[in-house]
Amino acid sequence: MLPVRDHLPTRSTPFVNYALIATNVVVMGAELTTGGVERWALVPSEVLAHPLTLVTHMFLHANLAHLAGNMLFLWIFGDNVEDALGHARYAVLYLASGVLGALAEIAVTPHSGIAMLGASGAISGVLAAYGALYPRSPITVINPIPILWIFWGLFLSFPAWVVILEYFVANLYHAFTTSSGAGGVAFAAHVGGFLAGLVLLRLMRSREAVAYDPWQALRAGR
Repeated sequence: MLPVRDHLPTRSTPFVNYALIATNVVVMGAELTTGGVERWALVPSEVLAHPLTLVTHMFLHANLAHLAGNMLFLWIFGDNVEDALGHARYAVLYLASGVLGALAEIAVTPHSGIAMLGASGAISGVLAAYGALYPRSPITVINPIPILWIFWGLFLSFPAWVVILEYFVANLYHAFTTSSGAGGVAFAAHVGGFLAGLVLLRLMRSREAVAYDPWQALRAGR
């Protein structure tokens, strides 16, 4: 299911989320115009020689479609997670999820020479945090079965836990059934980033975030 929006309000401007999206877009522009950014991608077998790539790889993307898909998920889910955690904690959750997701992929294929790049591990952590914080939040998705557009239209709405659980189960299935790197997708990194997001949320969630009820603000029309 491809989400297109959520409906929860936020209390603050998600500066970190905007900055992350802008950085990914700028780096993609550099990839398209100057090239030579491959050295910043993460190669599992070379990570000890180039440890900085544990971070830099998550700001690179294979193509515009890869970038657009990741940034769509970040745009939809990131602002509310940042709102709940605060700017600094959100930045830590995002970056740590990306790094820990990459380490999960390295643990699965430590001798792989296939370059790994993309924000999916970090964004998986954001999705996990959103699902844990707001499981009942309505998420609008594109109806995946065209023939059903006749009856229910182009868009459907599901609780966040359904959309995010479907994402996790699909990635977990492929992580166990697909050769790592096949098709250019590091499924173990997605699973690792997701699990990291769940753990990090529990460690960093503040009392203020626990007390905040976005549904009250939603019902009030804010």
